Amino acid sequence: MKFNKVMSVLWDYFLMTVGSVIFCMAWTSFVIPNGVASGGLTGLCTIIQYGTGIPIGWTYPVLNVVLLLLGFLALGKGFGIKTVYVIALTSLLFDILPQFPQLEVMMDEKLLVALVGGLMESVGIGLVLQRGGSTGGTDIIAMMINKYWPVSPGKVYLYTDIFIISSVLLVPDKGLVDMIYAYVMMLGFSFGVDYVLLGNKSSIQILIFSSKYQEIADHMINNVQRGVTALESVGWYSQMESKVLIVIARKNQMNEIVNEVKSIDKKAFISVSTTMSVYGEGFEEVKTGLKVKKPVWNKQQGIANE
Repeated sequence: MKFNKVMSVLWDYFLMTVGSVIFCMAWTSFVIPNGVASGGLTGLCTIIQYGTGIPIGWTYPVLNVVLLLLGFLALGKGFGIKTVYVIALTSLLFDILPQFPQLEVMMDEKLLVALVGGLMESVGIGLVLQRGGSTGGTDIIAMMINKYWPVSPGKVYLYTDIFIISSVLLVPDKGLVDMIYAYVMMLGFSFGVDYVLLGNKSSIQILIFSSKYQEIADHMINNVQRGVTALESVGWYSQMESKVLIVIARKNQMNEIVNEVKSIDKKAFISVSTTMSVYGEGFEEVKTGLKVKKPVWNKQQGIANE
């Protein structure tokens, strides 16, 4: 048991290391050499430097320390330790990788640079976030919000980056074209990180129409280990009564379930639709936000009691 726990921790740090390398290479191999702007905490610190003269070497660590402290409080010590590791590793990689110019990929088409850079960055950060770590900056904000509210990390990045990238227009020598490419990279990153983080967790609803509904339902429960709900139905043309089976499953289980149904009834009619969210046993927990204890006013003493 202890050995499995150690291996699990080592696996986490291995994937975070791979993710950190991919994340850094997105910047050093594509984004920076081709002069494409982007969002995130690094982008914010750069804009502050352009506008006020305060160097990024001061603002970046200060803001990351503040966010790390908030991360410790909201997400636990394990998150903070992993994040410190990733921040230290990425800082080292950002110093080492530029020393190898052969890794730089120069492109004439900045639109392609923005797309490739955004997708690579999303894969790298997605791997880090999957294992409970963070590259710092807006990653910490995304995970804190996602813990207490049902808002995807990609949307958090989207909203914060809209504000950060729009600030580019306030900086001399930066124009509308730079902002557009930055938004393209931001959108690619936003959709990519949601796919990496939520792709295997996304759920589907399967409706099964078959005269062999009882055999299929028993097979789903006993062999596929999926719950089944049966609803009364009437075929309007034939006026025959039957039952429609509803199965909620993970997206990666769709092919297995469809094949199992077809093995029992080749004529079965199957409808598959993606669900926005599924809450309950075996799926996600309901996120209702932080519960704040309201003070009770003591009229006699004229003070508020916690």
